[in-house]
Amino acid sequence: MWQIRLHGRGGQGVVTAAELIAIAAFHNGYESQAFPFFGVERSGAPIQAFARISQQPIQLREHIYQPNIIIVQDESLLSATDVLFGADNNTKLIINTKKTPTEMANRIKADKAQSFKIKAKNIYAVDATTIALDIFGRNLVNPIILAAFSRCTKIIDQEAIIKAIKEKFADKGPEVIKKNMAAITRAYAL
Repeated sequence: MWQIRLHGRGGQGVVTAAELIAIAAFHNGYESQAFPFFGVERSGAPIQAFARISQQPIQLREHIYQPNIIIVQDESLLSATDVLFGADNNTKLIINTKKTPTEMANRIKADKAQSFKIKAKNIYAVDATTIALDIFGRNLVNPIILAAFSRCTKIIDQEAIIKAIKEKFADKGPEVIKKNMAAITRAYAL
């Protein structure tokens, strides 16, 4: 089972990203679930969402404390909260950043609070914000993060992502779907 924890800020679509991962995984024949962690957060406050993907029925209904994969939609969260709690040397980190995986690994190693040493090979850095601003005109990184998740893990494929986007955003209209497809295509081309 893959356990995925997503971190972002209120208004960035973290919950939607978890739902899209679960929908895409379902389209690839997996069992999946997605759920948010809500408190009294407001727009811009740190939030979490979770997704699980498995080839077997999923019986767990709890938060993810030891993730296989951590997705960070906002790099500033590394300084604001412990997004890496429960991670180990094998955890994959997908992060929205302009920095390289090596730069991110060095930044994490410099943080004395971390009891493990994440390797650059386990970090997938993608400048999702630049792509999102170019295509959407705002920091909506979900399709780019979803494409990065697919490329990094090979759990879900691009066709499943496209199906998930079309399904989730059917009521938003063809223009929203078209922009999401453009963002996915661009992220895959990186």
